[in-house]
Amino acid sequence: MLFLGLGTGLGSALVWDKTLMSLELGDLPYPDSHIIENYLGVPGFALLGEKKWKREVTYAVAQLKRSFIADYVVLGGGNVRRFGKLPEGVEQGQNENAFLGGIRLWETKRQSRELKWRVI
Repeated sequence: MLFLGLGTGLGSALVWDKTLMSLELGDLPYPDSHIIENYLGVPGFALLGEKKWKREVTYAVAQLKRSFIADYVVLGGGNVRRFGKLPEGVEQGQNENAFLGGIRLWETKRQSRELKWRVI
């Protein structure tokens, strides 16, 4: 599963074989010396307008899904609410799950052994 968070920037993580790996996809190069989060985050929405921004997000999500060979993408963050219908293979994330995942990242080693996920 590839997670992409559409907020002020672009949050990202990959879950593979019960392993959680945080990613820094927001810094990926984009046309005209920009980075991808400048187009998929809040600045991109302001620059492109809603219709073009949605098209850009849809295209980028499909490319990232293909690049990571992800079975599906969870799209979260505050701006995901702007989508009425998401493309096939893309699910809307819930903020409650993001908070729980964040808490788990900060648990001690002893506590983490009890979790199903290994964090790297």
